[in-house]
Amino acid sequence: MKVKVIELQPGIAGFVEDKDLARLIRIGELLPALEQGENIVLDFRQVKYATQSFIHALLGEALYKYREELLDRIEFKNCTPQLQSVIELVVDYSLGGFPTEAEPVG
Repeated sequence: MKVKVIELQPGIAGFVEDKDLARLIRIGELLPALEQGENIVLDFRQVKYATQSFIHALLGEALYKYREELLDRIEFKNCTPQLQSVIELVVDYSLGGFPTEAEPVG
């Protein structure tokens, strides 16, 4: 299976937040590769941190369209622990939110 590597470029001090850039990557690279049956590697080698809105703009539409299947087709490479946490938050939220435990009555 063909693999598309997308190297994410950092902004100032390794920080990415530009939702318009995320949208361009999503529309121009990510979604077309998925539609052609390719797997994706998102390489965050130069990125130290990204905002939740950047990650959502990058992945939200693909998560909505492909659901859990996307997680089998995408690899998040070279993520800092902080970046991994943001990605997990966006994925959990996009795939249905966080489960809550029932509160005891009384």
